[in-house]
Amino acid sequence: MGDIPAVGLSSWKASPGKVTEAVKVAIDAGYWHFDCAYFYHNEREVGAGIRCKIKEGAVRREDLFIATKLWCTCHKKSLAKTACRRSLKALKLNYLDLYLIHWPMGFKPPHPEWIMSCSELSFCLSHPGVDLPLDESNMVIPGDTDFLDTWEAMEDLVIIGLVKNIGVSNFNHEQLERLLNKPGLRFKPLTNQIVIRFQIQRNVIVIPGSITPSHIKENIQVFDFELTQYDMDNILSLDRNLQLATFPITKNHKDYPFHIEY
Repeated sequence: MGDIPAVGLSSWKASPGKVTEAVKVAIDAGYWHFDCAYFYHNEREVGAGIRCKIKEGAVRREDLFIATKLWCTCHKKSLAKTACRRSLKALKLNYLDLYLIHWPMGFKPPHPEWIMSCSELSFCLSHPGVDLPLDESNMVIPGDTDFLDTWEAMEDLVIIGLVKNIGVSNFNHEQLERLLNKPGLRFKPLTNQIVIRFQIQRNVIVIPGSITPSHIKENIQVFDFELTQYDMDNILSLDRNLQLATFPITKNHKDYPFHIEY
């Protein structure tokens, strides 16, 4: 695998109707890495922006690094390919550079009729219970899947050429170690300007999110300066061991990743 571009654009929580223009601004500003997810419900807008700039000749597909994520309701091995093809159709792409298991937790899968309807890309927007099946206590309804089986389905996607690389997201260290020690593992998972530069100097890939053109441009202007060791130490001293995305309605799940420290 080639190097992943150090700075990417995230479409998480991006305002509907503004994502396509944000992607076009980002490509013009020099972004080649785009981080998406089925659950963000804006893959079509991301894809429209990418296709527009490719048609203009501003960028080639092979120059870009596009990542998206498998949602929790599609952890069954029989559903992963359908979910991947649905994302590819929305993004208007033939392949993904990286496909991630969004969370280690599998949820109750959707109705079979919805599973077979790959063209119905907006179904979840009017039926939120499909993506987040909840019980009477407003806690998620778990599926009967194991993420090791889901990983096997992800490996199959590499073999058939739908994705180039696979990885995981929001796994704790015990879950990651369990995956890495899986018998027969065919593919291993890839695991503001001052803050962005701080992470780059720690060799961490950074994916800030914005739909504001000025912020998109500012966020990539981080390669013409360097923080001193004093600056780095001061920022590290701010660590509060805080997990921001805790997904509390899933705490009842057997694979909930944040019951332990990391």
